[in-house]
Amino acid sequence: MNQENRYILIISLNLCIFSLILGKCSAVDPQFVACQPINCKNGPNISFPFYIQDEQESYCGYPGFGLNCSEQGFPVVHIAANEYIVEKISYQDHIFQLKNSVFNSTTSNGCVSEIKNISLDNRPFKFVNESRIYLLSKCNESIPEHILKHKIGFVCGEENRNDWGVAMFAEDEGFEFALQVCENHLMIPVEMLENEGSNQVLDYQLILRRGFRLSWKASNCSECAESGGHCGFEETPYQFKCFCTDRPHSASCKPTRKNKLGLILGSVLGGALLLIILVVAFIVCRYKNEHKGCLFFPSRNKFSDPSSNYDYEGGSNYGIPVFSYTELEEATSKFDSSRELGDGGFGTVYYGKLRDGREVAVKRLYEHNCKRMEQFKNEIEILTRLRHRNLVTLYGCTPKHSRELLLVYEYISNGTVADHLHGDRAKDGFLAWPIRINIAVETACALAYLHASDIIHRDVKTSNILLDDNCCVKVADFGLSRLFPNDATHVSTAPQGTAGYVDPEYHECYQLTNKSDVYSFGVVLVELISSMPAVDITRHRHEINLANLAMKKIQKCAFDELIDPSLGFTSDAEVRRMTTSVAELAFQCLQLEKDFRPTMDEVLETLKHIQHADDIKDEKIKEEIVNDTEPESEKVPPSPAPDNVVLLKKRQMPPSPISVTEKWLSSCGSSSISG
Repeated sequence: MNQENRYILIISLNLCIFSLILGKCSAVDPQFVACQPINCKNGPNISFPFYIQDEQESYCGYPGFGLNCSEQGFPVVHIAANEYIVEKISYQDHIFQLKNSVFNSTTSNGCVSEIKNISLDNRPFKFVNESRIYLLSKCNESIPEHILKHKIGFVCGEENRNDWGVAMFAEDEGFEFALQVCENHLMIPVEMLENEGSNQVLDYQLILRRGFRLSWKASNCSECAESGGHCGFEETPYQFKCFCTDRPHSASCKPTRKNKLGLILGSVLGGALLLIILVVAFIVCRYKNEHKGCLFFPSRNKFSDPSSNYDYEGGSNYGIPVFSYTELEEATSKFDSSRELGDGGFGTVYYGKLRDGREVAVKRLYEHNCKRMEQFKNEIEILTRLRHRNLVTLYGCTPKHSRELLLVYEYISNGTVADHLHGDRAKDGFLAWPIRINIAVETACALAYLHASDIIHRDVKTSNILLDDNCCVKVADFGLSRLFPNDATHVSTAPQGTAGYVDPEYHECYQLTNKSDVYSFGVVLVELISSMPAVDITRHRHEINLANLAMKKIQKCAFDELIDPSLGFTSDAEVRRMTTSVAELAFQCLQLEKDFRPTMDEVLETLKHIQHADDIKDEKIKEEIVNDTEPESEKVPPSPAPDNVVLLKKRQMPPSPISVTEKWLSSCGSSSISG
């Protein structure tokens, strides 16, 4: 086909497209069609504020209200690693009924052992008439008879017939004792009937199967629905929309003949303009063809450079090495459960060994849907643009169109900081204080580097801080991270992260800033000095969140009640100075208002000063000795200290009703950050 015929073909195709555009002028608005009520095979109809992910666009629902359809055809919502079936929805009362999907199995009782703790910290829902059952398992065999009446089976089908635990309310007799003799604790929300209460022999399986109800608050849809529209919500700009047959409206459908006529006229005029542009392009191309080529259609040779190996569909993927699914399946022994290293932000991580002998960590996504694809791509794009010794290295991934999405990282053999502080590895060995302060410094260094690169991690926690054999830090899991625009003060986005670490101002105002990472890092600092987990339901209700506990203890200068005594707090003056200083720094990071928190650069410099305070003092002593031995005329005045080593204590904090920084600094002056 010669060049002239190619031009004629392109013009013909454009005319066909133009005809299709004119044909759609009288068609229904696509957003109206996309947001029609929908359902999975079973269960209630799904409409605003809910929407089915992967089947509907996100603008058909309110942020945070996405549901999925299970393999059995039920609408489900994922909350804190649990899958709940949505049984009923009362759109009028803004209430929906949930039950854990483990009770929808073919087994008679359901797999109680698969239930996990639930937290609504990051979700726009509230419990209705909530009671709490505590499931306690791995209990001592000598458990008293009056507690055994609360016994409940943890069996899954025909397996683990001897697996059992107890189900109790906090008000039940012997509850505190049961907490001590049972190793695993779960807190499950339920709804009780009027004739049910504590200290009774109850059918706990029935109560758990009954589930619980949640209420929600979202934009009012009634006016739009009554006008015949379908409700929706556009995140940019952050506002409600009423999708109507003609176009989106702000509150309800108010179609007029004038508007429809204007739409048709606009489309026809736009189509005519497109036709004129195509004709002009054709004439210019013909002219250029006679004068050494056409500017509008580049030569094919430009795109067929044999030296180029960057192929989005072939052997390269996002510009990084590609591993075949078969190779990674072989490396992980077909994703054997014995090779599981842990759960990442959106997938399970497995140990693997490649054919070339390299040890790797392979992250396998939970679901292959649009949201997971976005997180998959997000993690790749961030890790490929960053290079830092304290960030985990990404080796590659599977092709975009692979049967499963897999990420391949360097293998970090020594587990996570959480493992060593209060996990499985805490029993094997103890992290001494010099190692812990180095972990704090290296983690702060990595986060400061991310912020300098305009990236917010958004999921800083001890289980995302890996340690190599030398206890050097590798920060991981960038699936939730966000690129921060240079000219923006914040990013508006639905809160995501992990309970116990999420910035309360971000959770309340939906405004993400780099100070959100600072808050999360403050929780990490408290974990390092206390050896306590960020969330523990066995603690007092006001101290379940470690951040709340720490703020109270530090405000009262009760450092001995917070800091792990096994670190040497009482026996080693230097450890006492350093841990107290880190506690005070954590206090500033955990301020409720972001403006009162330091930046990560300031946090890093303060930690370095705490770590090397003795070295700084020795240098000053040496300098004084040298100055005393020099002739008076030869003494050189000391240069002023650079700004970046000024301690956080010298920062001027504006007064605030929720900030008690000045109070505790003055009352705890003997243990200040400056050492």
